Amino acid sequence: MAPKLPDSVEDLRAAGNQSFRNGQYAEASALYGRALRMLQAQGSLDPEEESILYSNRAACHLKDGNCGDCIKDCTSALALVPFGIKPLLRRASAYEALEKYPQAYVDYKTVLQIDNSVTSALEGINRMTRALMDSLGPEWRLKLPSIPLVPASAQKRWNSSPSENHEETAKIKPKETLTPKSRVPSAGDVERAKVLKEEGNELVKKGNHKKAIEKYSESLLFSNLESVTYSNRALCYLVLKQYKEAVKDCTDALGLDGRNVKAFYRRAQAYKALKDYKSSFADISSLLQIEPRNGPAQKLRQEVKQNLN
Repeated sequence: MAPKLPDSVEDLRAAGNQSFRNGQYAEASALYGRALRMLQAQGSLDPEEESILYSNRAACHLKDGNCGDCIKDCTSALALVPFGIKPLLRRASAYEALEKYPQAYVDYKTVLQIDNSVTSALEGINRMTRALMDSLGPEWRLKLPSIPLVPASAQKRWNSSPSENHEETAKIKPKETLTPKSRVPSAGDVERAKVLKEEGNELVKKGNHKKAIEKYSESLLFSNLESVTYSNRALCYLVLKQYKEAVKDCTDALGLDGRNVKAFYRRAQAYKALKDYKSSFADISSLLQIEPRNGPAQKLRQEVKQNLN
């Protein structure tokens, strides 16, 4: 007697998960596809369920080396539920396999905004940084697509989302469960990054901001998890009137440390120079929530307020 075929979305998804665990990726993909069609035919208003099915099928495509369809399914999953860690990671892996390093970098960086302890994203960022330096040169960051700003409501949401199939979960761990050995970069890289950052700081004191940018950039190659390095480089960009670059660095700094006062202040200065007074005012307001008596910020707020009026 032939085995009974799954006849509900839930059963199809469970069968797909089992096939995936067994290494039967084409079969799992077909089962997720059937579940998707059934869900859509029912006119379901459950975007999370639909998103998970797209994401799971994307994992099958990735295993089979079908990177194009993996990217499509991840994009569909993210359109339904923005800032899902698993589809972002899978799409980043597919972009990386296709050597689309800027797009991969953006997805890995977005994951780290959601949770900066995701090991696979940390490793991916390190690989992409080196690849982009090699392919695009020292100004590679200026050639990247824009990195979306993740709202606080989306951060660490994966902890409470319904279970999916498989193994990336092992790589997605809350910060407190990560052992030192599993963290990236290595202790040696961190130490080298610290030395280079200090060299950059000394160059800033001497007024050599161009050379300082080179030192900070080299430091970030070894470890890009230091918020202060980004905000220090942003200062150099401000002095050199490279305001868009300053905004990018401050945004990266705040992605790593949402209470980096200097990053808020310098981004506010850059936005003001770019005549984006609304964004500048928002940054100063955020800063003053952290440090209400910050004199330079109060002064800058008055200046921006006059421009807004």
